[in-house]
Amino acid sequence: METYRMWIGGAYCDAESGKTYGVTNPATGEEIARVPLGDRSDVDKAVGAATRAFPEWSGKSQQERSATVHRIAALLKERVEEFARLDALDHGTPISTAYHMVGGAVANLDFNSQGARTIMSDVIPVRPDALHFFHREPVGVCALIIPWNVPLTMVGSKLGAALSLGNTCVVKPPSIDSLTTLKFAEILDQVGLPPGAVNIVTGPGSTVGTAMAVHPGVDLISFTGSSETGKDIMAKASGTVKRLVLELGGKNPFIILDDADIDLAAQKAMTSQLRNSGQICASPGRYYVSEKRHDEFVAKLIQAMNTFRVGDPLDPKTNMGPMVSEEHRDKVEYYIRCGVEEGAKLVLGGARPTEPPFDKGFYVMPAIFTGVTQSMKIARDEIFGPVACILTYKSEDEVIGLANDNVYGLCASVWTRDIVKAIGFAKKLRAGTIYINDHLTIGPEMPWGGFRQSGVGKENSVVGLEEYTQLKLIAMELTR
Repeated sequence: METYRMWIGGAYCDAESGKTYGVTNPATGEEIARVPLGDRSDVDKAVGAATRAFPEWSGKSQQERSATVHRIAALLKERVEEFARLDALDHGTPISTAYHMVGGAVANLDFNSQGARTIMSDVIPVRPDALHFFHREPVGVCALIIPWNVPLTMVGSKLGAALSLGNTCVVKPPSIDSLTTLKFAEILDQVGLPPGAVNIVTGPGSTVGTAMAVHPGVDLISFTGSSETGKDIMAKASGTVKRLVLELGGKNPFIILDDADIDLAAQKAMTSQLRNSGQICASPGRYYVSEKRHDEFVAKLIQAMNTFRVGDPLDPKTNMGPMVSEEHRDKVEYYIRCGVEEGAKLVLGGARPTEPPFDKGFYVMPAIFTGVTQSMKIARDEIFGPVACILTYKSEDEVIGLANDNVYGLCASVWTRDIVKAIGFAKKLRAGTIYINDHLTIGPEMPWGGFRQSGVGKENSVVGLEEYTQLKLIAMELTR
């Protein structure tokens, strides 16, 4: 069993306390590694190292910084198979999907390394006898709190943006899915970063995350995770008025109109709902189907989900693995029980497989509920699992109101052949991303971030890069 170490000040190290905790393979329930149990003292050490590294790293030219991050992307690309296998063991991601996750990290790093070269200043034509221009500068020390569902991809997004623009970073991997981020330090060690430009501290959010949120030496927090944790970070960070980029939860409406291509909608619903075992914030949370097309859509969704193979994450034929942990499996099963108790009809799955080898892992079979109403818990809360909740509506005006009736506003999709109508829906739906005849397409060029309790700020694209800068106006009088 391998024991991993943190990365602080350009060197591997144990937690100051010397304590470690176990990492469990969610497909078997067996302990496969141990990682350091960091605490406030380790955060202090890491923030100090990042603070000392900031003048040197931010003082480099944009070309130098971009070249370094591009080199990180290239080195990671050479080790895709190794990192994908580690993700399958640590997170339960099917190996075929894990390759794409690592590829996503490479793409994010590469895009950010180049995009950073385009945004640093703008001239403002106020009057001919003066020069006014915006100058963007790095914010400083960035605390990057990584989610457990797609950790390496999010490291590529957050670290790629922050580092490319001259910030230094303290990265907190998720407690239950730390191995790929810790392994990533081997790549950071090869590219000539100033010691302390990137630091990796492992441990629970209640100690390490809290220490980052309140630390006076941290200038920005970028967090992806639950809305409840995001609210807690926002409250704790208010004491030092930190910059925040929060990508939080979603309960995303998937709206099928009368003229929709039902075959296409059912196939996309299946892949969007079951990808990464439903553990993606952008997964459809609520399906609104017109009464006229309801039975047809349900039949085709059941048929599609029955083709999705649940199995060993290391098997290339597996489409869906286990939940990430026993605790999260129990949470998903709790919502399935709630749906049954509230009167929804479970028309597919939802049971825990008991036959070997799945009896030892944290598996939940794909589930579909019909007869769901707007007030049910499964229609309002983010389940974060392979559970489709299907509701019906009578009119298009009604469904817009139903779709907007939620505290979240991350994304939504509209399924129709009438593009004019689709654009009308897109303008009325309160969400950060509106898909038309698609769902769950995300890339480094696409700004991502929601409204209301789905977060603050954007990830990805040039818009996401700007979050990691502070904007300064320089005004110069040109007359003698």
